Amino acid sequence: MAGPVVRPDERTVPLRGDLAHIGLAGRYFVPHYAVPQPRTVMPGGAPLLAAPREDAEELCVLLEGDSFELLDITGQWAWGCLSLHGPVGYVHKDRLEAVV
Repeated sequence: MAGPVVRPDERTVPLRGDLAHIGLAGRYFVPHYAVPQPRTVMPGGAPLLAAPREDAEELCVLLEGDSFELLDITGQWAWGCLSLHGPVGYVHKDRLEAVV
């Protein structure tokens, strides 16, 4: 690393101050990198939100069967992305099921 870097749009790059997608290792420095845990969006879909709260901005709607890369769980919220290139946000963890 050669100094400060411009922070990318947190809605398109799975990067927070404390955690980033393992695919970003070497490009961004954070205390922890996470290997995504694959999840599938349950029937009925789910809103992808900008923050872990009901009144947060809706970034998009995930469709039933979409693949979601889970990176962190905090309370009832799952943080992750559809791919390394986004979109990135929060989903109710009960709207996701583990891929078997």
